[in-house]
Amino acid sequence: MKIVQASLIAALLAAGGPALAQGTAIALGGLQHDTSLPVEVTSDNLSVANEAGQAVFEGHVVVAQGPMRLGAGRIEIVYAQSDGGSRTAIRHMVASGGVTFANGADAAESREAVYDPDAGTLVMTGDVLLSQGATAISGQKLTIDLAAGTGVMEGRVRTTFQTNAN
Repeated sequence: MKIVQASLIAALLAAGGPALAQGTAIALGGLQHDTSLPVEVTSDNLSVANEAGQAVFEGHVVVAQGPMRLGAGRIEIVYAQSDGGSRTAIRHMVASGGVTFANGADAAESREAVYDPDAGTLVMTGDVLLSQGATAISGQKLTIDLAAGTGVMEGRVRTTFQTNAN
């Protein structure tokens, strides 16, 4: 954990003034992600629009893929159309209504999020709060590269560090 905090401090210090306005690079040390794993969704309700290639899950929605968890009040899944015309592959998911994300030791909250399993990205927007142990970072947009285990926080970034050795 101290390595993650040290790398986070180093990244923030190295970024300097102008870079902080553009975004702050973040190392997500506990992140593990495998897009080949199946996606499991649980919710209170489900409505499907086959023609549009969409499924809408509402009420205590939790999406799980390996150790990754994405929760929200509502998640819309948009399916890609295959060459044969079937819609089975997930193009992207749009989460809204109190979004939470957890993977390993990293956790984040936001108002909305878009998950693209093919690209391995999660973009969280609106009052984003990222927690890494005792360290917290907030901003308006967090873009996470799940494969690389990195992220960029943008929009009036604010962080709090624990400096004691305890």
